[in-house]
Amino acid sequence: SRNFFSKRSKDLKSPAASAPGWKLFGKVPPRENSQKDCKIIQQDDSSGSLSSVSTPNLLNTGEYEARTGRTCKVPTQSTRRKKYEIEPLSTTALILEDRPANLPAKSVHETLRHRQEYDEMVAEAKKREVKEAQRRKKLMKERFKQEENIASAMVIWNSEILPNWDAMRNTRKVRDLWWQGLPPSVRGKVWSLAIGNELNITPELYEIFLSRAKERWKSFSETTSENESEDAGVSLADREASLELIKLDISRTFPSLYIFQKGGPYHDLLHSVLGAYTCYRPDVGYVQGMSFIAAVLILNLEEADAFIAFANLLNKPCQLAFFRVDHSMMLKYFAAFEVFFEENLPKLFLHFNSYSLTPDLYLIDWIFTLYSKSLPLDLACRVWDVFCRDGEEFLFRTALGILRLYEDILLQMDFIHIAQFLTKLPEDITSEKLFSCIAAIQMQNSNKKWTQVFTSLMKDYKEGDKNSPASKT
Repeated sequence: SRNFFSKRSKDLKSPAASAPGWKLFGKVPPRENSQKDCKIIQQDDSSGSLSSVSTPNLLNTGEYEARTGRTCKVPTQSTRRKKYEIEPLSTTALILEDRPANLPAKSVHETLRHRQEYDEMVAEAKKREVKEAQRRKKLMKERFKQEENIASAMVIWNSEILPNWDAMRNTRKVRDLWWQGLPPSVRGKVWSLAIGNELNITPELYEIFLSRAKERWKSFSETTSENESEDAGVSLADREASLELIKLDISRTFPSLYIFQKGGPYHDLLHSVLGAYTCYRPDVGYVQGMSFIAAVLILNLEEADAFIAFANLLNKPCQLAFFRVDHSMMLKYFAAFEVFFEENLPKLFLHFNSYSLTPDLYLIDWIFTLYSKSLPLDLACRVWDVFCRDGEEFLFRTALGILRLYEDILLQMDFIHIAQFLTKLPEDITSEKLFSCIAAIQMQNSNKKWTQVFTSLMKDYKEGDKNSPASKT
């Protein structure tokens, strides 16, 4: 047997070296009257299993003395007790320890100072602990209160409002309750009623366009000739680009939830809704950002109802202008937004103008996804709640609320940092803070509301187009 560190001298070898029992540093003969207080690592030759573990001393005292020629003083019980009494329980307590023997000892003044510093650290740690406990208690209390409010609101919505929707939807009581956020159990139903179905889409119509989309997917997956692709009404290149774009966007939709990823429970459902809409509105087609809107609807509605709400929502003037990339209409929306931007946040408005930072740099992403990509999902759903109540005006009011919330931070930034900040908003944004800022935004300019300002801008643009040299020729 070999020693781990060095070869054993010949005079220590004995015929008993092959006797049963072994220790970490090689085989040794078993000792008849070995000390019971020092457990050794033994191995049973027949089973090969460890029979006991624990070894304060890898070699017992007698063997250690025989090999090294030194005497080993066993610490007394009082010494061991004293050692454990001063053993630090954490790194904070290390400041109370004496210095090693090879260093100068602490002075009385230094010892007292270290004791004072240690007491201060312990007191500060206790304060932080108490503060954290109070924060958790407050958070739990707010959560319980919120759950109680949701439960009571759900009863009112189900028993009073939804059965009498047409008569009560515009009353002050319903609008105030609506502002506080819809209970998740009735959210989908209220969204469907508020968005409406002006296009008169039926579940059967959805099935027709879904089957058409599946046929195109099937024909695309198979090897087809150019003539067959022309008969299908869509070129192979266009279909490939559209299908690949939908597939790519689905994998990017709420990636942290994993439910829309390939193999997830909602992956095929989202693909079906987007594919059916592409066949339903070939003039619009599929545009990046649609997947987030469809995903939010799928989370709150059944498949056919989600498609109906999706198609009607994208048929609204604002969404239609953005998703069809109607530049003239988009510029009118940006101009109307800047009117209220200057009215509500004049300092920030001038700061943005000094860097020539235009609204399109941040508004396009917010409007395209209806804030579902930029805000936490639960907060985005609450924005959707009031958006379904107030229409497109609330989208721009929410944008002003976000700018108001971070006004002090944005005023200290330059162009690059502002663009980066607004592209990826902080994740710790809360509904209470945001909606308090949104409530402070006044959507009036010279006694004109959003619709009046936007209508006057439309009129000015039309008159400008008539008076332009191109229109005269």
